[in-house]
Amino acid sequence: MERIDVNGIVRFETAGHSSKGNQLKWKVGDDWYKADYMGYEGLAEVAVSRLLKSSNRKDTEFVRYEPVQIFYGNRWYAGCKSRSFLREGEDLITAEHLIRQFTGRSAAEELAKLSAVGERIGYLAENVSEITGLRDFGAYLTAALEIDAFFLNEDRHTNNIAVIHSPEEDTYRLCPFFDHGLSLFADTTVDFPLGKGWEECRRLIKAKPFSVDFDEQTDEAELLYGKQIQFFFGEREIHAAFDGLEELYGSEALRRAEELLLWQRRKYDNLFAC
Repeated sequence: MERIDVNGIVRFETAGHSSKGNQLKWKVGDDWYKADYMGYEGLAEVAVSRLLKSSNRKDTEFVRYEPVQIFYGNRWYAGCKSRSFLREGEDLITAEHLIRQFTGRSAAEELAKLSAVGERIGYLAENVSEITGLRDFGAYLTAALEIDAFFLNEDRHTNNIAVIHSPEEDTYRLCPFFDHGLSLFADTTVDFPLGKGWEECRRLIKAKPFSVDFDEQTDEAELLYGKQIQFFFGEREIHAAFDGLEELYGSEALRRAEELLLWQRRKYDNLFAC
């Protein structure tokens, strides 16, 4: 496992990218390093990306994360590493920023005015498609919501739904699926301390940004744009997703996340190939 000292490297500010605070983050060459902030975000990023390899999404359609240890200040942090998915000159533009820039209104505030979950999803998808020309954005958004529902990502707000913009050509392209750090009850600091079992955590967790219910927003998105994700992994692959992570996170965190995924695998059988 890689170990890196980031003292002397400028820390990257990620204000607004998470509703639960700003994670410590550094860019070294073409690689991003993120230190765990709320609990076991690195474990969640690594496990989710490993399991997405066993899906109908191409390798270029999701960010690959690897576990690392990061030395910052005078202490070691657990965390993860990923390769930058931006090409030279490109910018990452969040849905919040994009809609605000072109309409003068906050996407989050506009969504709050709509009472129906399907209307909220359609509003965001149609506005982003209209602004960017990305006609398949609705399908992309649906896939993101399906992934979030399966892995229970509680932090999919309008500042981490994004597209990639090339200012030179004034064109847009879809992002790979990214930012699953607050999946699998990774927030052990505030909402999901390790003393809580996965069953209790599952009753407490709330979705974003269209509904507090993961199934409701996924069902509504699929009604609009069709089912987008298909998984191919089973119990063996779920176990393997945590290989090499016990050293960083301990057996209790791994056991809770693994038991959750085994239960989710049974619940979301419709997302899996027969």
